[in-house]
Amino acid sequence: MRRLIVLVAAALTACAQQPLPIMKTDANPLLQPSPLPYEYPPFDRIRAEHFLPAFEVGMQESLAELDALVSQDAEPTFENTIVAMERGAQTLQRVATIFYGLVGTHGTDELQAINKTISPKLAAHQDKLYLNAAAFARVDALYQKRASLGLDAESLRLLERYHTDFVRAGAQLDEPQQARLREINAELSALTTQFQQNLLKHTNELAVVVTDREELAGLSDTEIEAAAATAKSRGVEGYVLTLQLPTLQPQLADLDHRPLRERIHRASVQRGLTDGALDNRPVILQIVSLRAERARLLGYDTHADYVLANATAGTADAVNTLLAKLAPPAVANARKEAERLRQAAGEAVDLKVWDWPYYREIVRQADYDFDQNALKPYFEMERVLTEGVFYMAKALYGLRFERRDHLPVYHPDVTVYEVFEEDGDALGLFIFDPFARETKRGGAWMNSYVQQSRLLGKRPVVANHLNITKPAGDEPVLLTPGEVNTMFHEFGHALHGLFSNVHYPYFYGTSVPRDFVEYPSQVHEMWAFWPEVMARYARHHETGEPLPQAMIDRYKSTEQFNQGYATTEYLAASLLDQAWHQLPADASVEDVERFEAEALEQAGIALELVPPRYRSTYFAHVFAGGYAAGYYSYVWSEVLDADTVAWFKATGGLSRENGDRMRQGILSKGGTMDAQAMYEAFRGRAAEIGPLLERRGLTAN
Repeated sequence: MRRLIVLVAAALTACAQQPLPIMKTDANPLLQPSPLPYEYPPFDRIRAEHFLPAFEVGMQESLAELDALVSQDAEPTFENTIVAMERGAQTLQRVATIFYGLVGTHGTDELQAINKTISPKLAAHQDKLYLNAAAFARVDALYQKRASLGLDAESLRLLERYHTDFVRAGAQLDEPQQARLREINAELSALTTQFQQNLLKHTNELAVVVTDREELAGLSDTEIEAAAATAKSRGVEGYVLTLQLPTLQPQLADLDHRPLRERIHRASVQRGLTDGALDNRPVILQIVSLRAERARLLGYDTHADYVLANATAGTADAVNTLLAKLAPPAVANARKEAERLRQAAGEAVDLKVWDWPYYREIVRQADYDFDQNALKPYFEMERVLTEGVFYMAKALYGLRFERRDHLPVYHPDVTVYEVFEEDGDALGLFIFDPFARETKRGGAWMNSYVQQSRLLGKRPVVANHLNITKPAGDEPVLLTPGEVNTMFHEFGHALHGLFSNVHYPYFYGTSVPRDFVEYPSQVHEMWAFWPEVMARYARHHETGEPLPQAMIDRYKSTEQFNQGYATTEYLAASLLDQAWHQLPADASVEDVERFEAEALEQAGIALELVPPRYRSTYFAHVFAGGYAAGYYSYVWSEVLDADTVAWFKATGGLSRENGDRMRQGILSKGGTMDAQAMYEAFRGRAAEIGPLLERRGLTAN
């Protein structure tokens, strides 16, 4: 979720008023700042055909700005070089932000085709900026004398980050090396786009069609009606069960019909595995090879070394050490859990992967007298948002939310809220997009359409996206505990954007190391089941009765239940990510599935009943997103998260005082200081791993 790399396009403020050889017209709404509040995108006016011309204008502008910057006679100063770069590429930033926001949320065939065309062009454009010798010379000249420039802390860090970015992008390579780097970047851009588009198409193709309603026994009437509505929308007879991003599909926990559970699971793990055009295996091999070659070109042994040098972890060894410490106790717990599930299933059932969620719920009910589905009537989505998430934000930070239905949206399911401070000052806009659809990528995420910056006078417009199944008709939207948790998690990211209080756009909100960005969002999960917050939102959608305390107690008693499985599946995916990206450039891999199997076996985490949360062919985080060599970030961040939760509990929990400290110490600072130093200043010491091990039940092994 870092800022798009095009933001570092160079611009010269002093030349901003000089005419450029580019024509702008009112016909394309992307070519000027939005007239709406907060520069909120005019979604009602934006058409697919606007994007390619706007991208071309944006790239021309930024190159003209670059030329003006490097051709000036004045010696480089912080203002005429670094600050000028921060002010630049406004059109390109605006177009790219809106475009990639829509590709993820409502990626129609038209937008997907544009993405395939524009991605390699943007990669080439980025290279023109970073590999410009004259631009780097100006940055380097300032960097070499940085101690004498008298810069404040944020400005000094900005100069240092620009220098690092140029070097990591290849500015110090010779011409032949830069030429090869340009080729690699263009190829990688096309390949990662192809991976994502293959996955989206294959996921839709592999949706499971059911013709006999009896096979859906175990699902609620609302879920069955939603499956029927999906089938109707696709012109299919019967019922359609769509697939979500992770390996294990949510329906497996409820479906009584074992053959259907098997069909769903086999469809899930088949994504990206096909002999046709949607086969992601050759795409993966090319991506891995090119990333390794690029890393070597830039002076690193592997792509993981390249990525981690710019992360909080620092080295691959640090990541390997953490994962190796967690894997053995997680696997041991998973094996114990498997034995309990086998006992529940009985000798007549040869327990398989697709049986685990089903018997997990049987064991949960038998051992804890708790049925997870019994909570759903108390978790109505709108109430969870307004009386849960928004209430937490008010109690902790003093925020207030008002709907802004007059603002245009890109899909009817989207709602927009204006966010206000406790004193009434306007803070920003929050977009809520909860439902799954064919044009939306899987998973849940936050993105920003406008990024806060005092330099540019901008206030934030942030969005949360979920993939909740939309019920048919006017049926209530009832959430699982996991979906409630996800809402609070993603809103933690939203707060990171909303509370950003930085001068330079480079440091906005979530522009922090990948292994730190999940930390604030994971902390906010704690409030989902905090008593004061639950008392507000956890009410029966029909009667209004509060969730009984006995049910809450039983739910909390299961907090460590199935954590062996959950930890193992996550670690397996993280270890796969590292295995792929710790390959040296001269490594040769020919068989994706064999490599996967051998990597898991070597890591001691190859359990037949516990597959990785994502297998390689649908591991979008690392082969189409920004988490390459970085999927470990969730558990790295969770060390900080668990330590912070312990602090909240020890200092009074949900209070304005605690909220202000979290906001001022972490959420408002963005990337303005070293993440580790930021945490230690906030917490008063380095993070301790003990709270994480205790949370996941890994201390007794």
